[in-house]
Amino acid sequence: MTKAKVMAWVGGVLYVLAVGLLIGGAPRASGTVHGIGALLAASLLVGVLRRGPVLALTMVLFGSTAVVVGTPSSAGVDLSASYQGQFLSYLAVDLVLGFIVATRARRASTVAAAASLVVQLLLVGGFAHGDSLTVHLVITLLAMVAACTVGLLSRERREHAVELRAQEVAEAVIAERLRIARELHDMVAHSIGIIAIQAGVGSRVIRTQPAEAHEALRAIEATSRETLSGLRRTLVALRQADPDAEVSGRAPLTPSPGLADLERLAATTADAGVRVDVRRGGEQRPLPADIDLSAYRIVQEALTNVVRHAGTGHCRVTIDYGDGELSVEIVDGGRGATEDGPAHGFGIVGMHERVALLHGRLSAGPRPEGGFRVAARLPLPDPAGVVEAR
Repeated sequence: MTKAKVMAWVGGVLYVLAVGLLIGGAPRASGTVHGIGALLAASLLVGVLRRGPVLALTMVLFGSTAVVVGTPSSAGVDLSASYQGQFLSYLAVDLVLGFIVATRARRASTVAAAASLVVQLLLVGGFAHGDSLTVHLVITLLAMVAACTVGLLSRERREHAVELRAQEVAEAVIAERLRIARELHDMVAHSIGIIAIQAGVGSRVIRTQPAEAHEALRAIEATSRETLSGLRRTLVALRQADPDAEVSGRAPLTPSPGLADLERLAATTADAGVRVDVRRGGEQRPLPADIDLSAYRIVQEALTNVVRHAGTGHCRVTIDYGDGELSVEIVDGGRGATEDGPAHGFGIVGMHERVALLHGRLSAGPRPEGGFRVAARLPLPDPAGVVEAR
């Protein structure tokens, strides 16, 4: 049971006790005092209101009705004089009703408004008579209409804000697509033109001048690798855009981080309370920019999850430079996956997408011995091909 749920239950119990004290502990108090007490007691249901607005409305209805009907001061012949206290008691009901109208579905809001109206009309009809009946009915209806109107305005304002935000996002997506189209055109059109020319030259001289045809094929290969590498860097840059660059409309000036920056990342994580043990294996060598950045981001996201969810002060990061692949492993001895932990967040999904873009493999989940483990394997291109592409 979470802390918020416990606080909600405690608030509900305290509200019931407060209503009981108002009914039995102050028999000579006026209706106004009882009404103010009922209104203040309703503030104890804030936790219940956030978790279950309908339950909060039910409790406030019963509590306010009990205060109005059950107080000894309301047992006289003419109960219309105590309507001021009754109005204050049901003011809490109207406030809760407005919250339900603003946050819940229309069907639930309609049912809540109908139930509240019936209860209040029954109380007014039982307590008031003669000329005061009309006045009391008008006041009751106006209070409910005001609460529902405020709730509807709040709902419409929130829905309008969501629509505006969706429209802004759609416009931003369109603008970004146009920008990407221009960049890809500039990148690909030139390379495809060179490839087409070299392919034409090679096809014409392949029998008469094999050496020249071989050079044309080598140029095609180098241009293709360079273009492919540029496309991958563009995709990675689009997924990891600098927010400041988006706002200012300019490209980021700082180079993309890589595995060489792990020690600095570990120092930053240590400042957050988690000591990181970085281990490297294999022959360390320069990596393609997209793989280097992706490996760094995977470690960064995993360490973020450790700080937020693991509840431990230590974790281990292992980087293994293999012949054909780069292995990245992040292990901690904390709580493992929780209800709102890393296994259920968007970070793991982003890791899977990043690794899939590089045709790698990713596994993330709790360990049998305790803690959480993230392991990624990223295939490395042929070193000769990387040199030629560069």
